[in-house]
Amino acid sequence: METTLSLILSLFASVGHGEPSWIHQIFGEWPTLLLLSIIALTLYVLGTGADILVEEAVSLSTRWGVPKVMIGATIVSLGTTTPEAAVSVLAAFKGSPDLALGNAVGSIICDTGLILGLATLIAPLPLDRKIVNRQGWIQIGAGFVLILGCVPYSNISGLLESGGRFPQWVGFVFLLLLAIYLWLSVKWSTGSESQSEDEDTGTESTFVALLKLIGGIVMVVGSAHFLIPAVEIIALRLHIPQSIIAATLVAFGTSLPELVTAITAARKGQGELAVGNIIGADILNVLFVAGAAAAVTPEGLPADKQFFILQFPAMILVLVVFRLGISLSKDKLKRPFGLVLLATYLVVTILSYIFGSQG
Repeated sequence: METTLSLILSLFASVGHGEPSWIHQIFGEWPTLLLLSIIALTLYVLGTGADILVEEAVSLSTRWGVPKVMIGATIVSLGTTTPEAAVSVLAAFKGSPDLALGNAVGSIICDTGLILGLATLIAPLPLDRKIVNRQGWIQIGAGFVLILGCVPYSNISGLLESGGRFPQWVGFVFLLLLAIYLWLSVKWSTGSESQSEDEDTGTESTFVALLKLIGGIVMVVGSAHFLIPAVEIIALRLHIPQSIIAATLVAFGTSLPELVTAITAARKGQGELAVGNIIGADILNVLFVAGAAAAVTPEGLPADKQFFILQFPAMILVLVVFRLGISLSKDKLKRPFGLVLLATYLVVTILSYIFGSQG
């Protein structure tokens, strides 16, 4: 059982993980032309999977009478955050718990700043203000709770010198909060009125639609799993510096499912799904990704001083900018705000490399 679990975790964790996987080893022996064919194929599967995911999520929203933003914040987010959770838990298992916390925080910054910014530029994203406000406050609250969980209360004065730690018991608390969040989301959804849309859901059963949704998620996550190593190897063969690869493909890999889902939803006029997916993914990155990684690590997750000097403030800045954007927007997140999110992400990324190189 443990061997099977480790194999499954390894499969998902190779998406965006800095450590060479069995796929890297196999692809490394293949000719460049064949790798380019693999990249083309996985891009096709990625796009097809995202189309299926969005279409079936909208179909289930209509069938169940649940707003699309809630489908995005629960079922879709659980699927697209699987790579982050697998990376973090496996990193903790392998004795690198510092990667787990960094992955969760980095994914929140990337999801909210880069991915939501790009989706907003493609098309204005409609807002269900009641739901987005409620879930949005949970989103920013989760960010603050994560920081509070890492604070060394016995040595607060030395916070910026020695950092802190995210204890194992707090990880279990976060998993409990995750269960409560999902339960509340289901409860809130059953009391919501779905937007009235004249969409033909066809004759297929809800069970079939749910299976198709899960299949779409598997296609998106699985194709990303093969795409990133192939592109990495091609980049190395083109003599692109390892540091550039790490700063782009590796850091970007685990957020690829959210990116493709959000852009596809925006392109198909289902912006509520994109907003819900990002909000839900941010919440799950805290409660699910960081919580699960801490829960399997007796010593907890170390949060060195750079987290408190840079990463945590950067995460809160991006979340606060998004929160302000929701407050100032009426019924849609418009393209100028997409530029604001992208600019915030760019500033945060530049500062990360400046201060990171000095630290």
